[in-house]
Formats: sequence, structure tokens, C-alpha cells
Amino acid sequence: MGNTMLTREQLHAALVKRHGAEIQAKLDRARVGVAGLGGLGSNIAVQLARLGVGTLVLVDFDVVEVSNLNRQHYTMDDLGKPKTTALLHQLRAINPYLNYITYTKRVTPETVSALFGGCDILCEAFDRADQKAMLIETALACLPDTRVVSGSGMAGYGSVNAMRAARRLSRLYVCGDGTSDIAGGLGLMAPRVALCAAQQATVALRLLLSEDEP
Repeated sequence: MGNTMLTREQLHAALVKRHGAEIQAKLDRARVGVAGLGGLGSNIAVQLARLGVGTLVLVDFDVVEVSNLNRQHYTMDDLGKPKTTALLHQLRAINPYLNYITYTKRVTPETVSALFGGCDILCEAFDRADQKAMLIETALACLPDTRVVSGSGMAGYGSVNAMRAARRLSRLYVCGDGTSDIAGGLGLMAPRVALCAAQQATVALRLLLSEDEP
């Protein structure tokens, strides 16, 4: 923490000034889950914390490695630490007054309900296609009141104009270009990964504010 600590009331007043009282009240009440705290998830969580989302449920089993530093919201000081621990430290430095719930464990079909039950929004931020599919299918089946925001296609350095957010099912929204993948020889680079994360955070925000995507 820095030398100057804002009170809960001061920080909340600043958010209200920026966002408006009605919007901030909705964000205060919101509960958003983030599954996977890598390039997508770590950036999504930071943006949601800056919005002042009241409760964030953060889940990842992994530790920070040097290969993560080119695109994930970690520093060299975080190497070897669980991603949940490292990210929680950053989020508390941004806004220590939010409710952060962390689980350092793998997400399986058997644990989805226990981990993310009660979430208004679940942001899917896994790396592997099979894990993405597992989470989406399980969440849509087991969490009837939760909307899922997924990321698909953010590799390389293609045009930003190819990145978009769209509603795919009644409770599923997908962000990204839908095609680019590291299997095609493209690397994961910070700008495009962060752009997809920002799209997911924006869709989550819009849904919390009763907006929708076409």
C-alpha cells in the first residue's frame, strides 16, 4: 500500500462521481466470478476491481511463471507465487474494500456450482479449448441464474477490427475474433489479449447494468 490510504467512504465517493450513483449501486451489489487468472482473467479482474464490483470470485490452481509476464497482470516479484495470492495483493492495492473470494484449485465439472454459485456473471478465462467448453457447458447447465462471458480468439497481432463481442446463446456471450489460436503458430501478445479481456469486462459491465449485446 502507498503512504496515503483512502477510507472506504472516500474511495466509494470517487467511484460514484465517475460512474454515477445508480450505476455504482448496481456494481456494489454485483458478484462476478473469474475462472482462470492468466492473460484474460488477471486483466479482467483488475478492470472489475477498478469498477468497484462488490464481490469477485477468483479461481486458479497455477503459480506465476516467467512465461506469463509478457501478457498477464503480474510482475517479477510474483514469480513462484500462486496466481490467486499475487493477484489478490494487486487488487487490494487498487481497492481494499471489495469482497475478494479466492480459490487456489482446479475447476472441474463437480466444483463449478460450489465455486461460482450465486455469481451474476461468470467470466471464462481458460487457455485450453477443452477446459473452456467444459466450463461453459457445466455453468449453463448448473447455474441457471448466471450469465457466462467467454473469450475466443485473441492470439497474434491481427487487426483490432476483427475483435468483437456477441451473444451466442440466451446466457452465453463470446468475445474475441473467434479464430486466431496459438495452434496456428501465433503467439499470445499483451495488446490483443488485454483487448479481449477488456471486451469481456465490458460485456460483464453491460449485463450488470441491464444492457445486452446483439
